[in-house]
Amino acid sequence: MNTGGTSLHDLVDKWLAPASPMRVHVVAFGHLREGGGPYVHVEVAAANGSRAIFFFRHDDGRWCVFPPRLARHASNRYLLAA
Repeated sequence: MNTGGTSLHDLVDKWLAPASPMRVHVVAFGHLREGGGPYVHVEVAAANGSRAIFFFRHDDGRWCVFPPRLARHASNRYLLAA
């Protein structure tokens, strides 16, 4: 599994609370679809308002701020080529 410096903790610090004592709250977590990868919705509250973001886990173990691509059936390729 390649984490490549994109652990969930590192990304939350990067996007929501860099060098800040604010507390981060997990609002929701689950899977995108049946058999799909997990996601986490986190939020941080500050004096000037709250910020929230979704993080998605990809097949290689990395957490990213964008969802993984949907897997497509190989047969679709042949239908488009015809």
